[in-house]
Amino acid sequence: MDGLTETTEPAPPRDAATRRRDTEERLATDVDLWVATTDGDTPYLVPLSFDWDGETVLLSTSERSVTGRNLVRTVTVRLALGPTRDVVLVDGTVEVMPMDALPTGQADRFASRTGFDPRVEQGFVWFQVRPRRIQAWREANELAGRELMRDGQWLV
Repeated sequence: MDGLTETTEPAPPRDAATRRRDTEERLATDVDLWVATTDGDTPYLVPLSFDWDGETVLLSTSERSVTGRNLVRTVTVRLALGPTRDVVLVDGTVEVMPMDALPTGQADRFASRTGFDPRVEQGFVWFQVRPRRIQAWREANELAGRELMRDGQWLV
C-alpha cells in the first residue's frame, strides 16, 4: 500500500452495562496489570501479577522495592489492564498486610492463579487495593461514558 496503513472503522460504543461486564471479565481473567505509583516527583510503572476477588485487587511485591515503598507511603495507586484500545483504569486505596495476615485459601488462590507464590519470598507483603474509581474505554467514541465506578460505587 505504498507506506500507508489500512484503517478500519471503530466498533460502535458499548453501553455502560456491557462495559461493566467486560471490565469485570478482564479483572477475573487477566493475570498481570500495570501498577503506577509515585514518590512525589518521580512516577513509577511496573507490571505485577494480581488476583481479583470481586471487590478488591490483591498484589504482592517487596516492601523495600520502589513500588512497595510508594504503596506503603501514599496508600493510593493507579492500575491499568488491557491494551491501549481496550483499557481499564482503576484508582484505589491500598491496605498493606503482612504475609501471614491473609487467609491461607486466599493466598493459595493468588499463587495458583498467578503462578507466583510470594509467601516464599523474603520481605514481600500483600497489597489489597479497594477500587475507588474505575474507567474503561476502547475508542474515542466511548470516552464520554468511560467512568463505571465513582467513590467505590458502581454507577451501572
